Amino acid sequence: MKKVLGIVLAGGEGKRLMPLTVDRAKPAVPFGGSYRLIDFALSNLVNSGYLRCAVLTQYKSHSLDRHISMTWRMSTMLGNYVTPVPAQQRRGPQWYLGSADAIYQSMNLIIDDRPDIIVVFGADHVYRMDASQMVQAHIETGAGVTVAGIRVPREEAWQFGVIKTADDGVKIDGWLEKPADPPGVLGSPDETFASMGNYVFSADVLVDALERDAKDPNSAHDMGGNIIPMLVEEGKACVYEFNKNVVPGSTARDREYWRDVGTVDAYHESHLDLVSVEPVFNLYNTDWPIFTQHPQLPGAKFVMGGYARDSIVCPGSIVSGANVGSSVLGNHTHVHPGAVVERSVLFDNVSIGKGAVVRNAILDKNVTVPDGALIGVDHDEDRRRGFTVSEGGVTVLGKGQVVGP
Repeated sequence: MKKVLGIVLAGGEGKRLMPLTVDRAKPAVPFGGSYRLIDFALSNLVNSGYLRCAVLTQYKSHSLDRHISMTWRMSTMLGNYVTPVPAQQRRGPQWYLGSADAIYQSMNLIIDDRPDIIVVFGADHVYRMDASQMVQAHIETGAGVTVAGIRVPREEAWQFGVIKTADDGVKIDGWLEKPADPPGVLGSPDETFASMGNYVFSADVLVDALERDAKDPNSAHDMGGNIIPMLVEEGKACVYEFNKNVVPGSTARDREYWRDVGTVDAYHESHLDLVSVEPVFNLYNTDWPIFTQHPQLPGAKFVMGGYARDSIVCPGSIVSGANVGSSVLGNHTHVHPGAVVERSVLFDNVSIGKGAVVRNAILDKNVTVPDGALIGVDHDEDRRRGFTVSEGGVTVLGKGQVVGP
């Protein structure tokens, strides 16, 4: 069997998710009430049987480092580990210059582990994927790198790095970054292959490419911007089609689900994907669980006629005489009598006062909404009070933000 090392790129700043990333790295942003975004990439690797993983961190990484250290404890007797690796300036007096430079500066991980295959995943997408199937496809094609590609409507492909394949539909002969006129998929001209940001490398090919890239003063030292185009030009790149991946327990509805939650609107919409009767993304798949650390709290409680419909309510939360609909409530939230919460995401330790209304909103940890306050009802008023309002009309309050008059 090939020896595989997992590397998760988790140094992203996540500017488009502000203010949720003011105090934390993007992969540390909570998701689905109980999880953090990093849990999806790590769960995919671990469920795939890859139990040696390094998570490269940089930007405001304390909460991310702590979460990994406390949650992702593997069997050390068998040599398994999930470890956060901060920027260490091993190759010179600079922080990571890009995603490729992050791996280059952490080359000691590859030297120490001596893998045959290196699986490089991003840390901020929501999906399920059996990486071992992609590794097997990589071995069978003999490629130097295999890129995970997902079909998207051609008119939407300008938002992504786009893959143009050769006539065999597997070898990549073109790599386009956010093109105005994306190429169609072989046999399906209205669809385009978008890169998912997940790669499988033969270890020697990756090391060689990183060494050459590091010597190029004109490079941005980015995986998708520099390393992959280099290997495409050399004829060493193939695509792995995501819709061929079969994950145990997946449903026809959520099998091909992949969501980039890099913007506030996408983040909000992805939570709405979780709460329908037949969810677009099913968190309840016990055959391919999403792992995390759950707090020691009692079950959620509904009192005084309070109820929640089409919602996720996490442990320690109390809905007291209130109406919650199509929302996700994190741990230890409290919604008081007469309050209404609709199409919203509440992080841990949020309190909604009596008679308050919260609509189409995201409230970060430790936010207290006073009695009778309105959030997400009048966007002009929200902006006047210093709240963030997205292009799609989602009102966002940062961690501990005070809700004034």
